[in-house]
Amino acid sequence: MSVFSAEAPAAFDRTRVAAIAAAIACVTAVGIGISLSIPLLSLEMERMGVSGTLIGLNTAVAGIASICVIPFVPRLAARVGVLPLLWLCIVTGAASLVAFKALYSFAWWFPLRFVFSAALGALFVLSEYWITAAAPPERRGLVMGVYATVLALGFAAGPALFLVVGTEGWPPYLAGAALFALAGLPLLLARGLSPEIGGGSGRGILFFVLAAPSATIGALVFGAAETGGFALLPVYGLALGFEASGAAFLVSVVALGNVALQIPIGLLSDRIDRRRLLLVIAILALAGALLIAPASGRALLYPVLFLWGGVTGALYTVGLAHLGARFTGADLASANAAFVLLYNIGLVVGPPAVGAGMDILPPHGFPLALAAFFAVYVAVVLWRLRA
Repeated sequence: MSVFSAEAPAAFDRTRVAAIAAAIACVTAVGIGISLSIPLLSLEMERMGVSGTLIGLNTAVAGIASICVIPFVPRLAARVGVLPLLWLCIVTGAASLVAFKALYSFAWWFPLRFVFSAALGALFVLSEYWITAAAPPERRGLVMGVYATVLALGFAAGPALFLVVGTEGWPPYLAGAALFALAGLPLLLARGLSPEIGGGSGRGILFFVLAAPSATIGALVFGAAETGGFALLPVYGLALGFEASGAAFLVSVVALGNVALQIPIGLLSDRIDRRRLLLVIAILALAGALLIAPASGRALLYPVLFLWGGVTGALYTVGLAHLGARFTGADLASANAAFVLLYNIGLVVGPPAVGAGMDILPPHGFPLALAAFFAVYVAVVLWRLRA
């Protein structure tokens, strides 16, 4: 009998809470490890004398690996189980981080990056499926808001560990591997609580992209805006005349907005039609992007970026909640895979598109390129609501 059976309501509630907490704790520990490893590897490649172009190419392998592997995750999890596959991802991630230092060669770092990122992509698909499946329908938006908030805090905490372990030698690699190992502790406590993935309907990823475009295309737009914005906002700040530290702080303002607004927006999504809320979020994100340029010369820029970061992040939060309301079981696992796949496609296309916008219309092509993504998404959601 499934641990999510409808019998014994009190135990049922405790079971849900324990399962959700385990999945969130697992993915958050990994999030800290990821946010530690990404800048670490870039710094190390720079020390090797690798060019910026090749550093970018190596980093792009992460998105390619996820895109290649994610479509097969639901089927593999149905065969071997969610928990065993999560364990495999955690062990692979920890071992890959140690291997980066042990095989300190730029040529080796391409296959290592592929394996590392493939494990991470599978881990996020499974964790988000677990969280979505365990969340009570009437509180799904709140649960997704808590998940997004805790994960954002985890990503923010990773680089701060450099103050403790530094950026040279073995310590940062061992710290990252230890964080992956730490992610396994909640899984030990959650034995018997992970959901099962039964036999699916045989539907492919494309079916779920077309069946829930408001959620999946939202993931792509969020991935493009998040990565393009975070990568090029400091450059935009320098073009506006900010000092380097002030330009970097603009990214922190966006990240803080993302942390602050996910739980309130998640609560709101439990009370209204999530597709309509996604439309409102998209319109606000479009308006926020268009306001960045007019606000760039005054203090208004900070609240604009704060609110823009919060509503943009809500595309992920509300999109996941929307999928959880639409699908169950193996179909939900496949829908989550489609969601994460589209997010990773956004990671690949976002930075080049935003960078091209800055080159064509310097410097305000930055917010205009972001606005273009949201304008397309507004059209998608409007079409979907009419359909």
